[in-house]
This record gives sequence, C-alpha cells and structure tokens, in this order.
Amino acid sequence: MFTLTSKASLILATLVCTFSLLQANEVAIVVDPNDLSIKWGGCPAFIGEGCQIAILHGDPTKNNLDILFKVPADFTIPHHWHTSAERMILVSGNMMLSYDNQKTELIKTGMYAYGPAKRPHTAYCQKGEPCVLFIAFEEPLDAHEVIKEVK
Repeated sequence: MFTLTSKASLILATLVCTFSLLQANEVAIVVDPNDLSIKWGGCPAFIGEGCQIAILHGDPTKNNLDILFKVPADFTIPHHWHTSAERMILVSGNMMLSYDNQKTELIKTGMYAYGPAKRPHTAYCQKGEPCVLFIAFEEPLDAHEVIKEVK
C-alpha cells in the first residue's frame, strides 16, 4: 500500500489549493464568432491560402486551447493529423469530414464532431458559405501534413 509522508501530503495539499485558487481567479469570457475584433492569423502553409485561425482561450504552446478555424467555401483541407484529440462544433457552413478508415461524415452548422489524437483526416468545406469550426484541443496546437509516398 502506498502512503504519503506528512511532508509530501502538505506539499500536495498546497499544490491543490494553489491550483484551485488559480482556477477561481480565472476570468470568464464570452466571444461572438462574428465579432470583427477577433484577431485572425494564418494556418500552416500546407493547408493553403484562405485558411485562418483565431485563439479564443489559452496558449497554442500549452494544453487546453480553444480556437476558431475558418476556411472559405469550396475549400479542401489536406490530409493531416494532430497530436491532440480535437472536439469541434461547426459554427457556420457545411463540411465533409473524413478520418482514415472511417466513413466520411457531413457536419452541418451546430453539429459536434470528435477527432481522436493522431488520426489522419481530411475535410472539405462545401460550396455556399465559409466554414467556421470551434475546436478545443487538449494538447498544444499542431498540424502535421500526411505526405504520400511516391512509388
């Protein structure tokens, strides 16, 4: 049986209290995805022109990050994967989402999708209106292009 020494217990209790206080002091936020003051930045080059990302909450180099991901209508997002799982809600548009070895799914505005960590996928924003996705990442933000082997 594992038991903590009194010193280890005190350190653990202090860390838990400090973490709880940090969370209690965190500021709540509300963001309208249509707010013109949102600061949009570029995406990794392999995704292509027209793709934009806005950080809603968190730091892209740390765990627990929320972003908006925007692409124009009639836009293909190339084959790629993320270190983190991703939890998504489509804010606007209609998107075809294809994870390797799974059936392609149509996500409509307001629908939720979950993408497992390290699972390669592609997506296509259908014609009509741009696609905006809210994405919550558990791990730091990354995107790795899947390079096809030339035979």
